[in-house]
Amino acid sequence: MTSHLSRRRLLTRGALLGGALAVPGLLSACTRTEAGTGAPAGDADLLARLRKQGHVRVGFAGEAPYGFQDGGELAGEAPTLHREIFTALGVPELRPTLTEFGALIPGLLAGRFDVVSAGMAITPERCAKVAFSEPEFVSPTALMVREGNPKGLSDLASCAAAKVRVGVLTAAVEGGYAKAAGVGDGAVVTVAKQQDGLDALVAGRIDAFALTGISLRWLARTNGGKAVEVLEPFVPVIDGVKQYSPGGAVFRQGSDSLREAFDDELARITGDPARYVRLIGKYGFTEREVPPRTLRTAELCAG
Repeated sequence: MTSHLSRRRLLTRGALLGGALAVPGLLSACTRTEAGTGAPAGDADLLARLRKQGHVRVGFAGEAPYGFQDGGELAGEAPTLHREIFTALGVPELRPTLTEFGALIPGLLAGRFDVVSAGMAITPERCAKVAFSEPEFVSPTALMVREGNPKGLSDLASCAAAKVRVGVLTAAVEGGYAKAAGVGDGAVVTVAKQQDGLDALVAGRIDAFALTGISLRWLARTNGGKAVEVLEPFVPVIDGVKQYSPGGAVFRQGSDSLREAFDDELARITGDPARYVRLIGKYGFTEREVPPRTLRTAELCAG
């Protein structure tokens, strides 16, 4: 069986490693734009412009532990890695914009921000619209269920067999995984935020919530006392291909100099597992989440 690694990707009190990033209530920036698109012109020299202005605008979606707001500060896996990388590139400040996950790529293309900092999964469909960094992490899928696992579920195939309702985040890849496993369209329930998924599960509106194991463990941790549990992670399969869920930073197509410089710095971090864990271990990332050197975005984009 062919094996590729492909996927996507609330609040805590922990301070962001390496320094806090203030989240402004409103963000405005004057940029030149491509006529009719709203996207900044001249992305070929974007890195030089970011260095000159001293900041980069990043979009995030409030999904812990990938990128989220914590008491007015930007925290999580992606912002922490990206702050480290952009600082090394001579761009010391991240200016964040919070939006729903499904609005991240449209917002990037419209020029609302320069980079998506949300642990987004690298998929061929997304690669047709935007340019991804090399993978920042890998994370298999898991299910959150009510305490005691009353439906006896284990993975998405078991959800299809039991004809249960499965919650997924809007625009996230788990919806496709569920349908590929045989879960009917009417049984796939989309929610806007992680917390909505847990609340729907507790209320009985869904029977399982599918997301990466890292996300669900974090969600359970930040909702202590709720009668839920996270099952063992599993690897969905689509058309004989295993989906191991790597995520990365997202850029507009054409911003090659920025993306390549970003990848060079990212490789220095992922090539040093101790440094990787030191930076984002507090968000539940371990050496198991370090992407293998053989995992390449070009392969993931090709499907």
